[in-house]
Order: sequence, then structure tokens, then C-alpha cells
Amino acid sequence: MNVGVFGGSFNPPHVAHVLACALVRSIEEVDRVLVVPAYKHPFAKPLAPFTDRVAMCELAMSWMQGVEVSRVEEDLGGESRTLRMLEHLARTHSDWRLRLVIGADILAEAPRWFGFEAIAKLAPPIVLGRAGPDRTNPSGVLSLLPEVSSTRVREAIANGSWGEVERVVPRSVLAYVRARGLYAAPA
Repeated sequence: MNVGVFGGSFNPPHVAHVLACALVRSIEEVDRVLVVPAYKHPFAKPLAPFTDRVAMCELAMSWMQGVEVSRVEEDLGGESRTLRMLEHLARTHSDWRLRLVIGADILAEAPRWFGFEAIAKLAPPIVLGRAGPDRTNPSGVLSLLPEVSSTRVREAIANGSWGEVERVVPRSVLAYVRARGLYAAPA
């Protein structure tokens, strides 16, 4: 089975994340996409609680066949690096052929990753381009995903500008964010 592993903060998940999963399932030889929320940010950026981000990913992705959300980073004790997580998946699912799903902008950060050469060998990357003037895009990678930023989504929510995010965040995720009071400006 060919499995695309799509990791990220998903803080919160937005339509570009959803479209990335649909795109990989439709144009790549991938039988399944495993969405893997980071337990902790690799560069120590603050995140909404892991359980909330998992729940939001499940809400955003649940309607797509062949896409599932994994808690593997939590299972590994929260100190997981991408390489360790992929090695764990390869060990526990010997019938899987792994591919790492990453954005073209993330590819530019590859030299900062722990063991990127080993990662690329274990799970050859599927690189997706995202629109926008500030995107690093290696030649040959089409920008098929919209320019949406979780940072901008959080800023809009903190400012109470819900209208700005209604077209870029799945409505089930927005309802969850509202109900849980996530990303609200500090009182």
C-alpha cells in the first residue's frame, strides 16, 4: 500500500490542507494519506492543544475517502522528529511504501531538518506548490494550492474578523474553534 504522510502543525487546518490531501489522492499513486499533527512544534512555536488540533483535522478531513488522521506523534512521546516518526511507521507497517507530503516552501527548509537525506530515502517527498508571491517554488512544482496561512487565520480570529476566514477554513473547524474559544485574543 502506498501511503502519503502529511505532517504539520495544523494550527488550525485550513482549505489548503484539505486540498493537499485531495490533490495527493487524485494525482499521485497514493492509496491513503495519513495526516499527522505535530505533537509539539519542532521550533518551539506555541500551538493550540494537541487534542484540539487532532479533532480539527478529523473534522476537516473526515469526508474524504482514503484520508485519516494519526496520533502517532503523541504515541511516540511527543519528542518525535520526522525521521523517527517515519521509521516507526515503516517498522509497524511493513506493507506500506511511504511518501512524505510537503510544501515547496518546506523543501527550502530541508537543510534544517534532522536527517533529511534519510527521510527522502525512506519516504521520497511529494512536493506541492502553494500560490503566493513569497513562496519558494523549485522548478517543475506547480502552484496548485491556494495562498492560505494558518498564521493569518489565527490573527483574523484573534481580531474577531471571522468573515476573513469563512472561505478558507472548513466550517466544521470554525464551529469547533468558536465553541472551544481557540485563538481568541488574550483578555
